[in-house]
Amino acid sequence: MHYKKLGRTGLKISAVGLGCGNFGGIGSAPAFFGKGEMEEQALALMDVAWDMGINFFDTADAYGGGRSETYIGKWLRSKGSRVRDQLVLSSKVFNPVGDGPNDWGLSRYHVMRQIEASLSRLGVDHLDMYLIHEPDPTTPLDETLRALDDLIHQGKVRYIGASNMPAWLMIKALWISDRLNLHRFEWVQNSYSLLDRADEREMFPLCRDQGLGYTPFSPLAGGLLTGKYRLTDAYPEGSRMTLRPEPYLQHWNEATFAALHQFKLEAEQRGVSMAGLALAWVMSSPDVTAPIIGPRKPEHFTPVREALDIQLSGEERDRLASLFPATHW
Repeated sequence: MHYKKLGRTGLKISAVGLGCGNFGGIGSAPAFFGKGEMEEQALALMDVAWDMGINFFDTADAYGGGRSETYIGKWLRSKGSRVRDQLVLSSKVFNPVGDGPNDWGLSRYHVMRQIEASLSRLGVDHLDMYLIHEPDPTTPLDETLRALDDLIHQGKVRYIGASNMPAWLMIKALWISDRLNLHRFEWVQNSYSLLDRADEREMFPLCRDQGLGYTPFSPLAGGLLTGKYRLTDAYPEGSRMTLRPEPYLQHWNEATFAALHQFKLEAEQRGVSMAGLALAWVMSSPDVTAPIIGPRKPEHFTPVREALDIQLSGEERDRLASLFPATHW
């Protein structure tokens, strides 16, 4: 494992982060609470990640209805202070955690309440990294930024970032922080993969200009880039698509699967899995700090190990990208 600096900060995180969105559910959707990886499975995945040198765990207050944070907290207690002192722990706020009108969003009320709930479930006194899970059009941006700035001054959060963030809104947020002398967002966490390159247009230039880190989620496009799906076949039993296919249905067409076939041949020529090569492609971008991986079984870490050993030149990276339809970016 190697470690990279998060944007312009002095914080160093592993070249991949462990995504804990399937712990106790499938993301933040209440319909899937109690599904995904249960406690014993989650603990085993964290053990493998830690043994690999992954020091960056990513979760959210709403994942699994709080179960994700609870499982991480139990794992941390079993490991002791040495592990907690080395682990870079990241969580998020925005998605609904109840049925009330103030049980979601980025108001000062909700942010201040949810940080306490997250810290309690995790069993820690601060979060190293804290993100807004997505923008809240119902709350003034300066209200959210002032609340997050207060959390840093209170010692409950070390660094703040933003997920599912468009470039124009990130620019506005940075301007507000500069104008009001507030701590600013230091990194972005958006979707990025060979099948989703939209951030290359505006977000990557912004990250370079402002020294922002970038920790993309879905680097394997929901498993499409692993090669386990077929255009006309039923979804494999237990796969992500059997639970939540909606974010990826836009890719279900002949052009995408033809590109996936060519990509499979490229991986075979290198003697690696499609997943390993796809992850290596994301990691090879100079704008990417560390992608978030979401393994569901210990064997899913094998492509991560492959990716860490693959070195792609700029020419190779461009050639692999050219296999996929330009509509993806």
